[in-house]
Amino acid sequence: MDESTRKAAKRRASERAVEAVTDGDMVGLGSGSTAEHAIRLLGDKVEDGLDIVGVPTSFQAREVATDVGIELTTLEETAGRLDVAIDGADQFAGGDLIKGGGAAHAREKIVDSAAQELVIVVDPTKRADVLDAAVPVEILPDARRTAADAIRALDGEPTLRRAKHKSGPVVTDNGNLVFDCDFGELTDPATLASALSELPGVVEHGLFLDLADVVYLGTETGVERIEP
Repeated sequence: MDESTRKAAKRRASERAVEAVTDGDMVGLGSGSTAEHAIRLLGDKVEDGLDIVGVPTSFQAREVATDVGIELTTLEETAGRLDVAIDGADQFAGGDLIKGGGAAHAREKIVDSAAQELVIVVDPTKRADVLDAAVPVEILPDARRTAADAIRALDGEPTLRRAKHKSGPVVTDNGNLVFDCDFGELTDPATLASALSELPGVVEHGLFLDLADVVYLGTETGVERIEP
C-alpha cells in the first residue's frame, strides 16, 4: 500500500470513528498520525457547533487539538471518566493492541482506560494474525540496566530507542526512556503483560489488551468495523 492510499485509508477510518462522538462528550484524544486525522475532523465538527471537551494523551495531541480549536481539560477535572476515546495502534490482532510508537503509551493507557468506549482507528498495515511487533516499554532512567536484564530474562531483546534529530535516546513526555522489546510472536500476551508490569522501574508497557470496544480499519475502498 503506497503512502497516499494509506493516508486515505486512515482518513476513512477516522471519519467513522468520530461518529461515536456526540454533543457534550468528554473525549480522549489519541496520539499518532491516524489519531491526528480524527482530532482534525473533530475540530471541523467543533467549528460547526459540536460542543466537546478533550483530554489529550500527549504533547502532540495537545498541539493538534489546540490548533483546531478543541477545548481541553484533564482527567482530574473530569473525575477520571470520559465518554469516548479515539486512538490509533501500531499493530492489532483481534482486540489486542501494541501501542507506543510515539512513546506516549503510558498516558494513552491511562486516558483510554478511563473511557466508557475506546475506538481504535488503523490502516491495513497494522493488522496481524498474531501480535509480533516490538513492545515499547517505558522505564525510569535509573532502571535502564536492571530493566534490560529483567526483560532478557523474559526472553525479550530490549533496544533503547534513539532520537532521530538529536544525540541520545528518546525521552518521553514523562521524562523517561523507552525500550523497544522484541519477543517474537506473542502467543500469550496476557502473561507477558503481567510480567512486564511487575518489573521494578517499568512505568508502562505498550500491550493494550481487552481495552478496545471497536476497531475501524480503513481500506482502499471503505471501512471495516471490527468488534473484538
